[in-house]
Amino acid sequence: MLTVDEEQQLIRIARASLEAYVRRLGEPGLEAVVNTSGHGAFVTAYCHGELRGCLGRTTADIPLSRLVLELARAVADSDPRFDAIRPDELPAITLEISVLTPQREIGSVSEIEIGRHGLIVEHRARRGLLLPQVPAERGWDRATFLVHTCLKAGLPADAWQRGARLFVFEAHVFGEENG
Repeated sequence: MLTVDEEQQLIRIARASLEAYVRRLGEPGLEAVVNTSGHGAFVTAYCHGELRGCLGRTTADIPLSRLVLELARAVADSDPRFDAIRPDELPAITLEISVLTPQREIGSVSEIEIGRHGLIVEHRARRGLLLPQVPAERGWDRATFLVHTCLKAGLPADAWQRGARLFVFEAHVFGEENG
């Protein structure tokens, strides 16, 4: 999907954007442009290896480099689960980028492959998403993955059995080394 050089460019863009935003320095210029568009992406921030924020979009009509820049700024203070990232935390922050494939609706939960698929559960106005690396990192089976995605959407844990729509996608994941 992306070359190693493009991955490195995106990581540099995300890092510069996050740091400039947290330090209130304005928006950094794009040093290079990864023109691929149409892909969704997520930017995840970790502090000392612990989740510190994760935000993204499942689709985008802007270049991937612009999307990553915007998401890196947003993850600094817009994930409602966390307080804003402080300047003194920046040396301990590592970033991970997940570039998504298009989502597709599935007809059976047996189509979900742990470690390969991210999951979206949708019912009425509620929608929850977990990236493919989440269940693999936590050792979840398919049923646990479904339950947690429902809960993330603010739905009952068994909504996946009661009419919710299910979508899967894949992600190309890369990032800074965790220190």
